[in-house]
Amino acid sequence: MMQQDTLAIPTLTESLLQVIRERRTFPPKDIDPNAPVNPEDIRLMLEAARWAPNHGLTEPWRFTVFMGESRKLLGERFAEAYRLLTPPEKYEPEAEEFQRRRPLAAPVWISIGMYRSGQDRYPEWEDLASVAIAAQHIMLVAHTLGYGSKWVSGEIVEHERVRDLVGLEPPSKLLGFVFVGRPAPGAQPKATRSPIESKVRWLS
Repeated sequence: MMQQDTLAIPTLTESLLQVIRERRTFPPKDIDPNAPVNPEDIRLMLEAARWAPNHGLTEPWRFTVFMGESRKLLGERFAEAYRLLTPPEKYEPEAEEFQRRRPLAAPVWISIGMYRSGQDRYPEWEDLASVAIAAQHIMLVAHTLGYGSKWVSGEIVEHERVRDLVGLEPPSKLLGFVFVGRPAPGAQPKATRSPIESKVRWLS
C-alpha cells in the first residue's frame, strides 16, 4: 500500500501543475455568452472555493451567483455606479449603456466578497489573501470543466451600490466578480511566465 501511495504522488502533482499552467484569463470577447452553463458546475467551483486556507478559520469568502435575467439587475447597478462616479462633463451615454450590458457578455457572474465583522481578531490582509485563493480555486475548477473565466475589479464593479446588491456591509468589502462561460470558438488566450529561477534565492 505504501508503495502505491508513493507512486501516485508524482502523477497527482503533475496533473495539478498542468491545470495551474493551462488556466488562462478569458476577456469577454473570448466567452460565448449564449452557451449554457450547468449550475452544478458552478457548485463544484464554489465547493473548491470553500477549501481555501484561512487563518483562524474565519471563512471570509462570500459569493453571489448571477445567472439568466438576474444579470440585467447587476447591469443596472453597474450603470448606476458609472453615473455616480462620472463628473457631468465626462458623462457619456454610450459608456453607461456599456456598463448596463456588461454582465450579458458572460452567462455567469460570481461576486467575490470578503466578510469582516468589525470585531475581527486577525489582520484584514489575511482575509484578503484567503478570498483571493478562493477565487483562484473557482477559476482552476472552471478550467478543468472546460470553462473560461476572469476576475474583474475596479471602482465601478466594487461600488457601494453594487456591494449593497450582493448583501455586503462595511467593513466587509466587494472585491470584484469572476465571470464564467464557455470559450468562444477558436479562443485560446496566451500567457507567458519568466523562469522561476529569476525570482527565487536559495539559502543553505
